[in-house]
Amino acid sequence: MSCVATEPAEKPKVWRLPAALAVGWTALALFGCGQAGPSPIVAEAPSSRRDQIRRERPPHPRPPYDVAPRAPKPAPAPAPEPKTKRAATSSIAPASAGTNGSFVPPATAARKTITPRSMAGLDHRLASQSAILLNGIALAPPSAPEAIKAAITAANTIVGRPYVWGGGHASWYSRGYDCSGAVSYALGAGGFLATPLNSSRLESWGEPGQGRWLTVYANAGHAYAVIAGLRWDTVGDARGTGPRWHPALPYPQGFVARHPPGY
Repeated sequence: MSCVATEPAEKPKVWRLPAALAVGWTALALFGCGQAGPSPIVAEAPSSRRDQIRRERPPHPRPPYDVAPRAPKPAPAPAPEPKTKRAATSSIAPASAGTNGSFVPPATAARKTITPRSMAGLDHRLASQSAILLNGIALAPPSAPEAIKAAITAANTIVGRPYVWGGGHASWYSRGYDCSGAVSYALGAGGFLATPLNSSRLESWGEPGQGRWLTVYANAGHAYAVIAGLRWDTVGDARGTGPRWHPALPYPQGFVARHPPGY
């Protein structure tokens, strides 16, 4: 038996791919195996509108409208009069025959009077706890707590704004306000609210009953407040609707009365 010598089979050639190309082919293979590409980026859900309002700067009263006594400032020393030469009496012109600049008051019908109004003495309200309404602006009594003064001062800044349904709820600041938005604005400035509330939620705000300085009257359809005796309301004015002060008693029938604790 003869043996035939055979040549060894040629070894297959091994192709070495560059590392970067190998990674690319691997990724492509994975994609073809059902991997739907890289995981999608999930955006963080935006904060709720209520949290955004919490981060807003609450209504902050500008210079307070109060009548608290303040120490008088010392008057500046008068400037020394310059020395002038005395003219001869004969060189002075004769006085004019006119009014010489004296003031002539207008006729009574043309005068515009500003009458301060107060609820003192009405509904057993003391003068020391009664604000004064002067030309549409409320002046807080000197004895009022600082939170009440802040609420009154902030409310003064939106007097006369138009009535806008939903105004004052998406943000503290709005071109117009509805009833609960105007009440919330004053309460927020006094530190009694963190976010605006609608009239239904104001029915359960604070404590039940009338307060000494501040009372909110609310039901499912309307809300107003009485602050230091003056009614803060968006209705009841001959000039139209919108946040204004009213020297008038509340109309509590059909409303829930609430007040902040201690006030």
